[in-house]
Amino acid sequence: MKAVRIHQFGGPEVMQYEEAPDPVPGPGQAVVDIQAAGINYADVNGRRAGDASALPITLGREAGGVVSAVGEGVTEVAVGDRVGFSSVQGSYAEKCLCPADRLVKLPDGINARTAAAAFLQGMTAHYLMMSTYKLQAGETCLIHSGAGGMGLLLIQLAKNIGATAITTVSTAEKAALAKDAGADMVINYADQDFEEETKKATGGRGVNVVYDAVGKDTFDKSIASLAPLGMMVLYGAASGPVPAQDLGFLSGRSLFLTRPGLPAYTAKREDLLWRANDVMDWVSSGKLKLTIHSERPLFEAAQAHQELQSRATTGKLLLTT
Repeated sequence: MKAVRIHQFGGPEVMQYEEAPDPVPGPGQAVVDIQAAGINYADVNGRRAGDASALPITLGREAGGVVSAVGEGVTEVAVGDRVGFSSVQGSYAEKCLCPADRLVKLPDGINARTAAAAFLQGMTAHYLMMSTYKLQAGETCLIHSGAGGMGLLLIQLAKNIGATAITTVSTAEKAALAKDAGADMVINYADQDFEEETKKATGGRGVNVVYDAVGKDTFDKSIASLAPLGMMVLYGAASGPVPAQDLGFLSGRSLFLTRPGLPAYTAKREDLLWRANDVMDWVSSGKLKLTIHSERPLFEAAQAHQELQSRATTGKLLLTT
């Protein structure tokens, strides 16, 4: 099969489109013929650094496709099932070996492209707002990167809940996209101080929760934008890791700080199915609209990474086989 692999860590130039061994399922495993794979910033981080002993690594952790083989004892899926998955390494390939209990069957109306666009980011939005900080109607949240794939989903979910959504973007074009998604207030941080604007919008009190995947560049002002008893949800680090902190800074307003990740929130199969099925229901019903920025063939994965890192993208990037 063809796969996009790295033999060393580094920039997009280390990504190689090459022949790789066809996977063979063992007990509890299934092989999925990939039709579309989602690109996420976690893939960029995984390309830059990691466990050198695991090289070569096939990149990607999200896709939709068809089960082509199953191993002994598999009951969750069968050959021919259309499935989606996230948090399984190796989706930038024509075939991916997956734990069968990580696969979710796709209902009619949800194709592989939709699954690849919705699973990881959709379930991330689900756990962030339904579990990490269970956002309530009438509360106010601050969402960074409001025109990105995650930001657009979080804005929509916040509005479906009945909360007020404040978001940040870097250009006027991105501001229009965030507004179209339902944001109540859009702050262009290129010429506005988002902490100052957030405080003004909330009468000086601050927001109940900040959903922040930017990291180093936004952390301090995100914390300052919180109301007493507010929660800082740091779920990514696109600008780099946050420096070590003396957590005493939380005590003045009794703030909460968490660094969650999707694998822990889908570790139990019942939680995986709950989140995935909710997301697919929302997409099918129109409550959650997906924005696809671009689709590229698998062999253009390096160019797709360059596109994502440029921060000029809005919505989801996909690879197709």
